[in-house]
Amino acid sequence: MVSVIKAFSIRHSPVIAIAAISLSIALIGDSANLALRYDREEIIAFEWWRLFTGNLAHLSWNHLWMNLAGLIMIWIIYDQQLSTTQWLINFFVCSIAVGLNLYLFNPELSWYVGLSGTLHGLLMAGIIINVSKKQRLDLILFVLVSGKLAWEQFAGALPGSAETAGGPVIVDAHLYGAIAGLIMGLIYAYTHKTHKHSPTTNN
Repeated sequence: MVSVIKAFSIRHSPVIAIAAISLSIALIGDSANLALRYDREEIIAFEWWRLFTGNLAHLSWNHLWMNLAGLIMIWIIYDQQLSTTQWLINFFVCSIAVGLNLYLFNPELSWYVGLSGTLHGLLMAGIIINVSKKQRLDLILFVLVSGKLAWEQFAGALPGSAETAGGPVIVDAHLYGAIAGLIMGLIYAYTHKTHKHSPTTNN
């Protein structure tokens, strides 16, 4: 029984860790949120960790539960596509990509919180890996996600999303995360394909 629990914990450690950190920030309250959120002025003052930690803070409990539900759903669908280490790397890269691109291309944005940009990256990476494996359903999903991103860029956030989150939806974060996930997915797919077809030798 202990070995089963240990194996479960190791395999699902990315989701457990992300959920635990996000929940801890929410439980501590405003002090943690203010110290960790993406804050442009504080980043200029060399608080660079906010480029990453801003993705783990949230506007409200509804915002947090919505994002954690999305995280668990993506994990259930795509958890076998990457190793635990690759999942953590992908999460870190997509999170940094969201924070860094907001800093570079959205100077009007003073602060930001939420996991949705990173979730778009995780979802896109899983889709790309499956598309590389000729999974037709994921090709349809790629079109749908791309259509959603295009809608957000031209028409704004989906109806009702701001009310559910409890504040304005920064749609550019979704785009930045998705682009990072697309790149990571292509890298993983290419690496897997190269490794699969690499010659082996017998000694």
